[in-house]
Amino acid sequence: MALPSSLLAEPEPFDDLPPEDHSAPPAVTLRPVPTLVEAARHASPTTLAVERMLPVLPALAGLVPDGLRRGSSLGVSGPGARSLAMALMAGATSAGSWAAVVGDPDLGLVAAGEVGVALERLALVSPPEPSAWGDVVGTLVGSLDLVVVAPHHRVGAETVRRLMARVRERGSVLIRIGDGPWPDRFDLTLTVVDGSWEGHGSGHGRLRLRRAEVVATGRRAAARERRVVMMLPSPDGSPTAPELLGGG
Repeated sequence: MALPSSLLAEPEPFDDLPPEDHSAPPAVTLRPVPTLVEAARHASPTTLAVERMLPVLPALAGLVPDGLRRGSSLGVSGPGARSLAMALMAGATSAGSWAAVVGDPDLGLVAAGEVGVALERLALVSPPEPSAWGDVVGTLVGSLDLVVVAPHHRVGAETVRRLMARVRERGSVLIRIGDGPWPDRFDLTLTVVDGSWEGHGSGHGRLRLRRAEVVATGRRAAARERRVVMMLPSPDGSPTAPELLGGG
């Protein structure tokens, strides 16, 4: 989608970059998803809040004990990565932060609402053209607290380098969903390594919950590997409190 001109009021961060390469689910009350103009108007400034953390749901405390550190990047991959990314958004948006999801048309708003995402503070952006991807994401991380991306092309190293400089400057958080290559190391990597659905019978029944094992690795304080087993989702759609598997 084309970005409104109001979001591009400040100088473009990447204007020097070349093109690069059989039961009904629980009822959920959905509010209208805001436009990018509304998101930019209501989002609180992030430039003076680099030292703060974005909160996460209690169920994710074993993976992200202190919350999401502003100015950082996360990689979320494996089966169930989208559900985990939505759970990460839930705590922050429920606490008042604004978020955007770029290039993930399969994200379901009903599922996001069940996880706990505040839909009135969530903007959905269609996949930009590869040549415009860096500009679009750079504008969003300069305006919102949390930006989730699911690129459908190989993102270049220079684009990511400039993008992360923008993230650190503005104190936002960038989450990348997917298993494909990424030209930089994430500050925190969350990988769903195992999962099994429960509730189905021999060819019948409704899938009620998924038991998933998630591995967290990262840089600096997050360098020590942590493994957590959790329900992603539980029967009501939200993640449950995790069970630590050693390592504390």
